[in-house]
Amino acid sequence: MPKVSSVSRTVLGVAIGTTLTLDVITTIPQYALTLAMVPLYVVAISSVGYPYFRKILKYDRVTAYYASMPGGLQDMIVFGIEAGGNPRTLSLVHATRSLVLITLAPIVLTQFFGLRLDNPLGSPITELPLVENVGLFLTGIAGMIVFKKMKLFGADILGPLMLAAPLAMSGILTHRPSEEMIILSQFFIGLGVGIHYQGITAKELGRDIIAGLGFIAIIVPSAIVAFLIAARFSDIPPFELFLCFWPGGQAEIAVMTLAAGGAVSIIVLHHIIRIFLIITGAPVMHHLVKTK
Repeated sequence: MPKVSSVSRTVLGVAIGTTLTLDVITTIPQYALTLAMVPLYVVAISSVGYPYFRKILKYDRVTAYYASMPGGLQDMIVFGIEAGGNPRTLSLVHATRSLVLITLAPIVLTQFFGLRLDNPLGSPITELPLVENVGLFLTGIAGMIVFKKMKLFGADILGPLMLAAPLAMSGILTHRPSEEMIILSQFFIGLGVGIHYQGITAKELGRDIIAGLGFIAIIVPSAIVAFLIAARFSDIPPFELFLCFWPGGQAEIAVMTLAAGGAVSIIVLHHIIRIFLIITGAPVMHHLVKTK
């Protein structure tokens, strides 16, 4: 059901866009140094990850690019498929990365930082104002329609993101999509990804999972180095700084931050910059690949 998949993707775009509130934007100067590290961090990972997938594993250009980007699981698969990448390969590589990293992060938080991940999470959909629920939904649909009319790349995610961000900054939208909406969107996107496994071979399965594990061996040391460098000059609490540079999905990192009792705005701001750099670079990469 393509329309259901499209609507599901708009939820992710709105979820990212609504985190860019005015309060978050005003904190940028306070964390300028660690935020400035994020582009360097992304470049460091991709400059090693892309040759790894392209030269060593012989992936095509588009698949190698999206496989090497430390973005969210759903975002990278959706953009990669739209750009012409191999959906089964991208699904396996990023699913492996997300599974391992999101499993490791709570272990690090509890065992190394001594935290208890038992703080309450976000409000359910029943506690959000009805007007807000409707507004979030219409924002996603409107952003998608506008971007599709303009024939812009990534309309399902980038359109809602670009529309939701100014509405959040101006205070018109004051909530992110509810937990149920995000779960439901991931559910339908997951179904859409899952159908691409039809006809997969044991060779493909083994190759791409091993490739994902190899990529983890690249990005985890990069994340640790970034954390250690930032810790030398940043006043951000260590566990929050760790989450700022942990290359998992934004939604999963935000949930862990809430459970740990951390400052969600600080951590989300770092991840927004990381994800924004990656997904806004996607149309450029798409154009370059099409013209070669």
